[in-house]
Amino acid sequence: MKKNIRIAAGQGFWGDRADAPIVQVRNGPVDYLIMDYLAEVTMSIMQKQKMRDPNQGYARDFIPLMREIIPDIVDKNIRVITNAGGVNPLACREAIFDIARDLGFKDLKVGIVYGDDIRDQVGDLIESGNFLNHMETGESLQSVMDRLYSANVYLGAQPVVETLRQGAQIIITGRVTDTGLTLAPMIYEFGWEETDYHKLAAGIIAGHIIECGAQVSGGNFLAGWKEVPDMAHIGFPIIEAYPNAEFVVTKHKNTGGLIDLRTVKEQIVYELGDPTTYITPDVIADFTTIQLEQEGKNRVWVKGIQGRPPTDSFKVSISYADGWTSLSKLTFAWPEALEKARKADEILRQRIKDLNLDFEEIHTEFLGVNGCHGPLSHPINEPNEVILQIGVRGYHQADFLRFGREMVPLVLGGPPTVTGFSGGRSRPKEVVAFWPALIPKKLISPQCDVKSL
Repeated sequence: MKKNIRIAAGQGFWGDRADAPIVQVRNGPVDYLIMDYLAEVTMSIMQKQKMRDPNQGYARDFIPLMREIIPDIVDKNIRVITNAGGVNPLACREAIFDIARDLGFKDLKVGIVYGDDIRDQVGDLIESGNFLNHMETGESLQSVMDRLYSANVYLGAQPVVETLRQGAQIIITGRVTDTGLTLAPMIYEFGWEETDYHKLAAGIIAGHIIECGAQVSGGNFLAGWKEVPDMAHIGFPIIEAYPNAEFVVTKHKNTGGLIDLRTVKEQIVYELGDPTTYITPDVIADFTTIQLEQEGKNRVWVKGIQGRPPTDSFKVSISYADGWTSLSKLTFAWPEALEKARKADEILRQRIKDLNLDFEEIHTEFLGVNGCHGPLSHPINEPNEVILQIGVRGYHQADFLRFGREMVPLVLGGPPTVTGFSGGRSRPKEVVAFWPALIPKKLISPQCDVKSL
């Protein structure tokens, strides 16, 4: 058993800093590189890509990244764990093998974790009485069956642990939880059991702290963003984990950013519901038991975490087509910019009514006034300019095309001092809606497979 391991976050979301994983493996010692690519909307995007091309359906920017760092991870014996496999981990692995051949690495072991994609099983599940009811409304999934894009179970750390035991140096998963990616190497290295609930909870919280990448090392930092040094070269976080389930949140010394009690606390409360009951596939973590201590510069010690047994269900992330949406913008200049924008909004709404356009929702924002806080926004003095942004959502595509033709006439037939009309009309985009559900764990069989060239 190792004294400690260093788990580096290299990706907080699909589209994050492309050079962050490179910095993590080259600028200091790490044992594991963790990269999180998935969110609810990305699963639907990947599923649509796979429908068009069976060789797609994974995070494609992961491939050129691995071409860059495979020599580093092989030389330094760094293991990579990522959910970049999306809805097609097998194709993602084949792309990695192509790179390994090009680079001359014939013994590279690449594992995949799958079994989370249940889209093709949904019909059978419903017929057998597992209706995948919406967690908030209770409605049966049958109501949107004809519009499904994706259905993926949130798997936990255990299948990743098994893949590590089989010797994989790169592990590509489907929908494994963000926190499970970080927990898995702790279970593997320290020999934690599935009933070590306090230790598992600590691993989950470690994963939660680094799952958003630079957000814990000074990015998006409300309490003191002006204090963060060199944000252009912000360092991504590293978990220095110990067998007793205590850990340190830190980063490489020669990078920008800041890790202190405030940055860690802000990340801890990110996307948090009941802090006593943070439910994951592996364990229920109690965030109220977390103890933090500033150990030194850019080093926060975390300890005291407690956990409870997990539930008997997995959460399922389901996406489906839910109509269309369109956004249009016009800019109004001083004087009386806000009053002009409001008048233009009034005109547009009247035109929608006159033309009998059928929309489920019409939403207006005045950017520069209430775009962030909506009705909670405070009145402001005369702004220099205001952008009218109006969005509509519905199910009849022809109505969106007609609505789009109503923006440009406002240039000469509405309030004065308008600009921005060249980009004022946007094409309708398909709405992809999210359907959360639960499924008994006994119905899901996560699988792993390790191969080398």
